[in-house]
Amino acid sequence: MSVLIYWFRNDLRLRDNPALVQACLNADQLLPVYLHQSDGQLNAYGVERAGGHRKQFLRDSLADLKGQLQELGSSLFEFTGHPNEVLPRLAKSLGAKAIYCEQIEAPEELKQVALLRKMGLDVQTFWQSSMLDPQYFPFEVQEMPDIFTEFRRAVEAAGLKFTNPVNTPEIFPSLPPMDDLGELVAEAVLDHEQIQVDYLGGESHAQAHLKQYLERRLPDSYKKTRNQLIGQDYSSKFSPWLALGCISARVLAGEIAAYENRYGANDGTYWLWFELLWRDYFRFLHFKFGKRLYQARGLSKLAENVTPFDTVKFEQWCSGDTGESLIDAGMRELRASGYLSNRMRQIVASYWIYDLQGDWRAGAAWFEAQLIDYDVYSNQGNWLYIAGRGTDPRGGRPFNVIKQAQDHDPQAIYRRLWLEHNG
Repeated sequence: MSVLIYWFRNDLRLRDNPALVQACLNADQLLPVYLHQSDGQLNAYGVERAGGHRKQFLRDSLADLKGQLQELGSSLFEFTGHPNEVLPRLAKSLGAKAIYCEQIEAPEELKQVALLRKMGLDVQTFWQSSMLDPQYFPFEVQEMPDIFTEFRRAVEAAGLKFTNPVNTPEIFPSLPPMDDLGELVAEAVLDHEQIQVDYLGGESHAQAHLKQYLERRLPDSYKKTRNQLIGQDYSSKFSPWLALGCISARVLAGEIAAYENRYGANDGTYWLWFELLWRDYFRFLHFKFGKRLYQARGLSKLAENVTPFDTVKFEQWCSGDTGESLIDAGMRELRASGYLSNRMRQIVASYWIYDLQGDWRAGAAWFEAQLIDYDVYSNQGNWLYIAGRGTDPRGGRPFNVIKQAQDHDPQAIYRRLWLEHNG
């Protein structure tokens, strides 16, 4: 009798989940689990690592996943605590032979797996969060081009578009006897206070959003509208579901390709693929540079920020109380909704780094806490890009706030929305 544990991480879906498919093939009995970090966990800047909007979107996503698993005769078991405390106890209680999970190529997540293996557990990891499979690259991923444009050209020259997604497991193994879990069941996470979030988490909601997005022919206008600041349809809004793996980049790319076959390719459909490629690029940089992406100087030769960390300025920036109207509007939107347009993310990040002389890592930590679409790879990559500490040979990206306001909010509609009604 082969008993396995499936550890859901940032892959809260059944479709196109190769790790889960493999676990189902190899298990007679399978226990699906999700591990929450303890509430109130603070980072180096005194910020809670996951704020209310992120937690709510996660709870919705887990509830949706649990419902889907129950329809297959299984379920989802949630626990709170460090993986290296919870998973060994579960494995021992069940007599589980191995733990299956997705591979996350970021320092903290790699360390979790390394510690589990050091404790004697058999942990099988599967890379599955990118649109492209690196085994088909015309280069070793550790030797990939540093600069995005060169990476894109190499990918396109090789004719790579996306890797075909895999289907939902046809047969799902039964759960192990619940008696074997004993007192561990009592550690399941309790409900939290509900918070209003503009997007409902979960694979079923991701699929519904994708369906309406394509039916309304919104890909056609994506490139023209993607830098707007207000509204539901100016950008694709796939990112919240992508971040938790409620939908895969491969499924999205496949649906965009099918859309092009039906209606024809255009600038909008190409740009959607282009943005998914940027997402892949930030992921694969982790294979090449690893922990260096998390150092103060990043990949650059720039000196570390010698300006002492100013908690007052940081709080003013976080709360939208800097006195710069566009910045304050953006930061209040982020705090109130857990979301911010890509254009505003760049603007407020630039302001924190260059105008307030803040440490880029503190800004990245605030985004981690607030964004419902927080993704470790993209968050790190974009902050390094703005700070001039990534791979871009042109250096940093300081934004002129006055010009940005004139270009993207000339009638001050966005500023009034968030300053007058959310002051």
